[in-house]
Amino acid sequence: MELRNVAIIAHVDHGKTTLVDNLLKQAGAFRANQQVAERALDRNDLERERGITILAKSTAVEWKGVKINIVDTPGHADFGGEVERILSMVDGAIVLCDAAEGPLPQTKFVLTKALARGLKPIVVINKVDRQDARADEVHNEVFDLFAALGASDEQLDFHTMFASGRQGWADMSMDGPRKDLSALFDLILSHVPAPKVELDKPFAMNASILESDNFLGRILTGRVEQGVARLNMPVRVLRQDGTVVESGRLTKLMTFSGLERVPVEEVQAGDIIAIAGLSDATIPDTIAAPEVTEPLPAIPVDPPTLAMTFRINDGPLGGREGKKVTSRQIRDRLFKETEGNVAIKVKDSEEADSFEVAGRGELQLGVLIEQMRREGFELTIGRPRVLTRENPETGAREEPYEEALIDVDEAYSGVVVEKMSLRKGQMQDMRPSGGGKVRLTFLIPSRGLIGYHGEFMTDTRGTGMMNRLFHGYGPWAGTIEGRRNGSLISNSDGEAVQYALFYLQERGTLFVDPGVKVYVGMILGEHSRDNDLEVNPIKEKKLTNIRAAGKDEALLLTPPRRMSLEQAIAYIEDDELVEVTPGAIRLRKRHLDPHERKKHARRAESEAA
Repeated sequence: MELRNVAIIAHVDHGKTTLVDNLLKQAGAFRANQQVAERALDRNDLERERGITILAKSTAVEWKGVKINIVDTPGHADFGGEVERILSMVDGAIVLCDAAEGPLPQTKFVLTKALARGLKPIVVINKVDRQDARADEVHNEVFDLFAALGASDEQLDFHTMFASGRQGWADMSMDGPRKDLSALFDLILSHVPAPKVELDKPFAMNASILESDNFLGRILTGRVEQGVARLNMPVRVLRQDGTVVESGRLTKLMTFSGLERVPVEEVQAGDIIAIAGLSDATIPDTIAAPEVTEPLPAIPVDPPTLAMTFRINDGPLGGREGKKVTSRQIRDRLFKETEGNVAIKVKDSEEADSFEVAGRGELQLGVLIEQMRREGFELTIGRPRVLTRENPETGAREEPYEEALIDVDEAYSGVVVEKMSLRKGQMQDMRPSGGGKVRLTFLIPSRGLIGYHGEFMTDTRGTGMMNRLFHGYGPWAGTIEGRRNGSLISNSDGEAVQYALFYLQERGTLFVDPGVKVYVGMILGEHSRDNDLEVNPIKEKKLTNIRAAGKDEALLLTPPRRMSLEQAIAYIEDDELVEVTPGAIRLRKRHLDPHERKKHARRAESEAA
């Protein structure tokens, strides 16, 4: 059977997974009476809750006798490592672009990688049924982006389609019939080249996606680069340096059809397959016949830019909610994550029972922490910090910079520019984007954006949109002002009492409800001033004949500020930690004892002096 391998790449929320839904439906991948969830490929609980794609996934359809392997990819910049790997498996790419928002930073990132691979992308202007759609302008912006990224003349002559992924149609022009996606299928068949295959060579493939299955064990997905794979054939696994990791057999050989993996006896070069039967093979190892001695080349993945410290939970409430609390269990889980997620690096920290975990951004590491939390782990997490490097030529210290693209109402542009400049952001561009909005482009150190998103949403009354992308390394920007307010810190163990919290809320914003377990050193809220304040949250009203208990009903509390995991990680300072358990997210001081805190504060002051 003829083959086509194509990836769908785009910025987050531009409609990749929804478009794949309708491609599967219209190609007959589902039965007429089959109940299929919306965004069917987002099978992970976290993906469904957040409405984003985190892991790349393969699927396949048949159209006019040709099998089309489609790979859906994440759109968030933090998961760019997934996109980089996937592009090595395909011969073509569909670049989706929102008809209202236009090309955004991640569109630029994925397009850069696709053009560097020599792919000739098909551009789909999606969501043209939006009221604020500006399809023709976006088409021109995409062309300008191709030109700015140094596309060849052949790549600049790209095909463009106008579509609505949700309504399930795509046409070559805006005034087309708007009936179905058949024009897109036909364009894939005619425009995406068939894979170049070498059937006479021995079998070899690169592992690009790693999954775990309760029945089959480790499942590795990748494209067969050469030869023919047969069920139960002997294979060897080669690392990139040529060393042999293990030998084994292909106990299960599967291709993709719709949402299913279908067992087969034999597959040929060019097809995207999933295999089982190997216990140590990982990404980007080469799985090949025994006679192959040289590994296949693998795409180098961009290095991580952000690191966090993962520690055991050594607080007074540690071990009460989670089942996996030891440093050995945390270590094993983190190193297992690096096997399937090439954008994450883990190493042992100098501090006891703690590990340095480096990744692309707060969201990527936040997703890892959330997964571990749901698996029953208890952890404490340190403040994110950027990974600096030394310039090989000048020896100067350099830090990662990001390109931030911000869409805000004109009324709020002033405060955004002011806050970004305080965080060492340099404005690159400012232009009206229609509908009373302004599009601002900044180049800013990654440090400057840590913890800024919540403040940004407050400043823009929830109407602003910020997209960011790793730009490169630049000179160290000096000190950047952090959080201005201190913390309200508990000085007692017990349960928070409404009477005590009522009088504490005058001191700042609370993070806890009455009845919540608290301990010495736990952060209860944000102080209204710039210093830390120790308070007693368990102080009860002394009841006598004169002071009646009935008056307590009048003590009305302002609802506490509830933080998500990412917000908590971005909020803390260097001397604070986030305690993560299956049942709670708490903020605490690194040193719970107040005397220890003062001792370390004095030491830090003397070192700074």
